[in-house]
Amino acid sequence: MDTLKFFRGRFPFGEIIKISARNILKGRVKKIVPGSVNSEITLELPNGAGEITSIITKRSVENLGLREGSTAYAVIKSSEVMIAVDK
Repeated sequence: MDTLKFFRGRFPFGEIIKISARNILKGRVKKIVPGSVNSEITLELPNGAGEITSIITKRSVENLGLREGSTAYAVIKSSEVMIAVDK
């Protein structure tokens, strides 16, 4: 999986953006499970690297034009990642 320091992309308005998130994973929308307010989006990562799921608002799904099979990015910004083991 590629990790990018800065991602350059375009908003629908044609503006170029930069984002400081270090973990940006490109994938294909595998499944969208709509809810009353939020939707669950599952991205399938390339080369069998796995899946990642996110909960976003229904409005965001519409604004991003997400559809099953479309390309999307998981942008992960976290100040802490914990590791756990079984007792």
